Amino acid sequence: MSSTTEHDQRLAAAQSLKASFDAKKTTLRTLQNVRTFTSPNRPEDDDDEISHSKDPAIIAADVAAQTSFLRKLKFQYLEQNAKDKYVKTIVSDIDDAPIVTADDNKALAASNEELKQQLKVAKTSLAESQDRIRQLAPEVDQQYRKAEKLTAYAADLSQKIIDTRLALTRLRQLHPKPRLTVPAADAKLAEQVIDMQSLNDELEDVQRQINVVKERVKGGMTHAEALRNQRAEAEQAVRRWQGERGEEDDGRLVPLYDWYTASLALHNKIFNLVESECVSENELRLVYDVEPSPPLPNTSKHRIALRIIFEPTTHRLASVQVTGARELGISDLALDEIVAAHVEKNDVRGVVASILSCAETRAAQVQ
Repeated sequence: MSSTTEHDQRLAAAQSLKASFDAKKTTLRTLQNVRTFTSPNRPEDDDDEISHSKDPAIIAADVAAQTSFLRKLKFQYLEQNAKDKYVKTIVSDIDDAPIVTADDNKALAASNEELKQQLKVAKTSLAESQDRIRQLAPEVDQQYRKAEKLTAYAADLSQKIIDTRLALTRLRQLHPKPRLTVPAADAKLAEQVIDMQSLNDELEDVQRQINVVKERVKGGMTHAEALRNQRAEAEQAVRRWQGERGEEDDGRLVPLYDWYTASLALHNKIFNLVESECVSENELRLVYDVEPSPPLPNTSKHRIALRIIFEPTTHRLASVQVTGARELGISDLALDEIVAAHVEKNDVRGVVASILSCAETRAAQVQ
């Protein structure tokens, strides 16, 4: 009997709620709006209300109005339900009416007090959460701005990476393999460092040789000045001798003097020829002792050997092989240039004189 009564009560409450909705002609369409907003193919311009609902401010106002209406509706429902229960309790039989005792009221009051305490705790927690949100909002905003900057920086880096890859692809197309790798570049750099060190050492040696040559040039200039003085004294003596004899200046004296000087130099060079040997019909071997030019005191002689080879049929100069030139610092390339220039002209005396002159100059630099 009690279950039937409770069922009737719920049916009557539902009917009253439906009648209340129908009487007020409410525009509450929560389920329809949910389906509209979640649909991927919702109409854009057909319904003005749906198009206006896109605005967050309009949506917030609609939600606030609907929430207020639902609260009023809930209050009316609870009020009507309480009135209905009260009326049924009064008009029903005493035997069928539920008995409400003081203990029930105390239990209900205790339950209400407990719910109030829970509500108070929930409100306190909500207030704390709101305060925490207000405190964290600036930090969250700062982190958001930082994240935006990092996102922009990451996008910029991604674009730069793409550009760099495109540039690298173009370079690889312009410069096909084999390309210079990092280890090969390091090895080449090490070789260049070694070459630079050796060149610096050679430069220092050349500077020292230049200083030595400068000193020798100074000595040679001093010696030349002394020779000029001796020549002036000799000329004065000749003039005095001619004046004493009453003879005029003879123009043949100077050419004879030059011839005598050249003959004396030739004589010295001939005596510097240590060995001369005809090895075969087309080969001649000559050995010379080379002195620095100009001659300096306390200098040693360097021995140099020449192998002069002629063509068997035409007896033209074919080649010249030099031994002992490397000790004087004469490179093979320089000797090959001298020999090639004189072989083309078939100048035997010229090639011997050029090699000896070069050897004398290098001997002076070595000393």
